[in-house]
Parts: sequence; C-alpha cells; structure tokens
Amino acid sequence: MALLFPLKCYSLVSFLLLVFLFQSCSFISGDSTLVPRKLIEDCDFDKLFPEELFSFKLPSIVLTTTRTGRLNESTFILAENRTKRRDPIDNFHNYTGGWNLTNQHYWASVAFSGAPYIAAAAVWFIFFGLFLILILCCSCFCPKANFFSCCGLFSYQAVIFHVLFFIPVICGSAFLFYGQEKFHKSTVTTVDYIAGQANFTADNIRNLSISMNTAKHIKVVQFFLPPKLQTDISLIQKKLKSTANMLSDTTNHLSLQIHNGLDKEKLMLILIAIGMLALTFLGLSLSLLEKSILVFILVFFGWFLVTGTYILTGVFLLVHNVFGDTCVAMGEWVETPHAYTALDGLLPCVDYDTAEESLTQTREVTYQLVSVVNKVITNISNQNYPPSMTPLYYNQSGPLVPLLCNPFFPNATVRNCSKGEVKIKNAAKKWNKYVCKPSDLTSGSEEICETVGRFTPDIYNQIVGATNLSFGLYHYAPFLTQLQDCSFVRETFSSINKKDCPGIVKYSKWLYMALLLMAVSMMASMILWVIHGREKAYHRKYQRDDGGRCL
Repeated sequence: MALLFPLKCYSLVSFLLLVFLFQSCSFISGDSTLVPRKLIEDCDFDKLFPEELFSFKLPSIVLTTTRTGRLNESTFILAENRTKRRDPIDNFHNYTGGWNLTNQHYWASVAFSGAPYIAAAAVWFIFFGLFLILILCCSCFCPKANFFSCCGLFSYQAVIFHVLFFIPVICGSAFLFYGQEKFHKSTVTTVDYIAGQANFTADNIRNLSISMNTAKHIKVVQFFLPPKLQTDISLIQKKLKSTANMLSDTTNHLSLQIHNGLDKEKLMLILIAIGMLALTFLGLSLSLLEKSILVFILVFFGWFLVTGTYILTGVFLLVHNVFGDTCVAMGEWVETPHAYTALDGLLPCVDYDTAEESLTQTREVTYQLVSVVNKVITNISNQNYPPSMTPLYYNQSGPLVPLLCNPFFPNATVRNCSKGEVKIKNAAKKWNKYVCKPSDLTSGSEEICETVGRFTPDIYNQIVGATNLSFGLYHYAPFLTQLQDCSFVRETFSSINKKDCPGIVKYSKWLYMALLLMAVSMMASMILWVIHGREKAYHRKYQRDDGGRCL
C-alpha cells in the first residue's frame, strides 16, 4: 500500500486538474450553469461594468434603443442570434440588441463572455498564493509533517506525471506560435485591404477635385464656363479636397496604429509561448534533479505567468467573439441593402447630401463642357465665314462636323444621344478626319487651313481636351453613386466576409484555446513541482533506514 499511495496521490491531482480543464472548456460553449447563481447575484456588476466603461466617442447614428439595449422593431438587428449573451448590467437577461459598437450593453455582454477566465485568474492567484504560504509555513514550523504522501515514491512515477503535463505545454506553444502567425497575417491582410480601398476612394475624390479645377479654367477658342458655375466649382472643390485629405489621413493613421498594435500582440504571444516552454522545461528538469530552491523560484515566476495567461485567455475570447460578431454582421448587412442597421451610422457613405451635391455638380460641369464644345462646332467650325471675319475665319470648309452627344439635360438628368451625334468616348477619333493642314505660321499669326477641313490642329486639340475632361467627369458619376448608396462599402465587406473572416475567426479561436491549454497545463505542472519537491525534501531529511520505513 505504501508503494501505491504516491501513485494515487498524483492520480487524484491529475483527475482534479482534468475536471478543471473540462469545465474551463465548457465555459467556451456558454454554459453559465458552471458559475454558481448565488455568486453571480451577489456581485455588483454596475461597478464591475460601469456605463462610463462602455461610453465610446463614436459617430452618432439615428438609432433608438431601450435601457436594455433592445433595438426598435423598425431596425434590422445584425447578428441577432450570435450576440445573445448574458448582460451583467441588465440583470443577466439575454442581450437582444445585436451587433452594435455604440451600445454599452453589447460590450458588457461580450466582455462577460471572457469573465470566467478572469475569475479563474483571480482564484488561481489567491488560492495558489495561500498554498505556497502554507507550504512555507509547514517547512518552517512543521518540518516533519508531510501532507502529500508517505514513503516509496518511485522516480519514474514522478517523471511520468511531469512529462504528461509538459506535453500539453509543448502543444499549446506550437499552436500559439502557428496561430499567432496566421492571425497576424490574416488581420494585416484585412487592414491593408481596407486601407487600400479607403485610399482608392480618397484618390478618386482627389482626382475629381483636380478635374473640377481644370474644368473651371478651361477655354475652347473664346468660350469659357459660366462665371456662376466656376464659383460653384470652387466651393465643391474645397469640400472634395477636404474630404479626400481627411479620409486619407485618418486611414493612414489608423492603419499605422493597428499595425503597431498587431506587432506588439505578436511579440507578446511569442514571448509568452517561449516563457511557458522555458519555464516548464526548467521546472521539470530542476524538479527531477531535486533542486528545491530553484524550483520554488520558478514556481514564484510561474504563479504570475499563469495568472497573466488566464487573463489573456479571457481577453482573446472577447476578441474572438467581437471578430465573429462583426463578420456575421457584415455578411447580413451586405444581404439587406435597404434595411437600416447599426452599421449604417458608422460608415462614410452616410453623408448623402455631400455625395448628392458632388454628383449634381459633376453632371452640371459635364453638361456645360459639352455645351461649350458644341458651341464652338456650331458657331465657328461649321460656319463658312468670309475672310474678313478673322479670327472666326480660318478657311474652314468641307463636310460639317457632327455635334458631341451631351449625356445630361440642363437639369442634370440622364439624356440619350440623338441621331448623328458623336459619343464622348470616341469623339476624338471621329473628329480627327475633320482636321485640315495649316499654313506655315509667322510670328503672331493665326492658323489658316490650306486643305479641306473644319478644325485647325489648335482648335482640334482644345475641343478634344475639353471632351476628354467631360468624359472623365462623366465617368465619376458611377463612383459618386456608389458613395451615395454605399455599394462600394458593400463590395468591400462582401470580399472581407468571404476571404478574410473565416481565417480571422478560426485563428483567434486557436489563440485563446492555446492560451487556455498552456495555462491549465502549466498550473498542473507547478502544483506537481511543489508536491514532488516537498516530498523529496521530506524523505531526504527524515528517512531513517534503507527499508523505506518512515519515522
């Protein structure tokens, strides 16, 4: 029986630790029955989750919620089923407001999902600290007392149990190394893609502003844009330039911050994995070599490391849940384009008035540019002026030049081309055959056609330049329409939801599972180090004969 007692002692400890691991994993599935209801009810969660903690300075949205975070029936609730979690600041009722980053109840409920691991960290820190104090007191005041076993502990038994708990640490570290690399890559790819889309939008807005400025100063022969339109262009140009700069600066700033945060997170996880491996290996080696003092020093450091790992497990479970909620919310938002959701208030496309003003102004400028070109064709190129009418006369002759198709009416509504009109996109090619060969120019003289043609090279270049500018402005209309109806954001979210979300959710789960595995295994190893060290010290000091008889 003396030989079997140490094995039973280690088996009991192992069984209890495996039960703890099973219950810890059960927390992940959301089984709240594992936490005593009385303990939960006694906690003052208004202090634990104060409203100030979840009051974020985010853009306001036209969205009404109740005190419990439940949205009005007229609003489409994003990720409703996934976000049904206990809300500690609503008497532990299920949160039903869906994904909403401006709702404190959402953050309270998602934070509470990681609370069991924070509680486990507190319990471990307190009780293991008391356990260490008890061991020290027993060593000092009751040196002959041995609470763990009697005699006859075989070395191979200790090795077996130490190795059994060292293997999960190795597996957890491997998962943590691989998972953090994949998680880092997935998140960086997503951030870069979003930043690229935002910068693409900013560049388009900036280019539109430049095109508007060019149109304001354009001159075709003796025709300019109306003065009032030039003033309107100046006003909208300032808005466009300011919007582009703000979007670009904000995107670059946030992207840099996120990259720095992800790099720090990656370094922290690598250091934790290395620290866990090194500490467990040293503890295993020193424990088997019976270096009690060094083992106790390692136990002291491991005490804090395990506590921190439990806390990180809770944090990464929160991160995993937020990422998962966001991905589901993005997918549902893409599928419901006409419903109002909590996401609409956080997007850049909600500024409908600015987009509408820009779209209207762009169409008006396009209309006026085409009108200027057609005035030159109608009033100069297609006329047969006498030589005395210079500079309107330049010996133009031959077939009449077709007019340029104006894609808009004066009220900025879409217009179809009439028969015989030239479309903007191929006008330069069509008009090229109407260019004459000019005479040799003397200083200060105007171009005069020597051959049949309605355009001199100079006039042709001017009207083609105006036409190309109108073509560019015309093709900004779909882009501005996308700004209005958020279709460019929907395309971005759809791409992220299909390509990036599965990896981010998967690898964020790997991270908190790896941290949990390492924390539980390390905790078990440390308890075994203390038991084994105490037992070995007792036998070295108080074993009296070779028969293994204890005194």
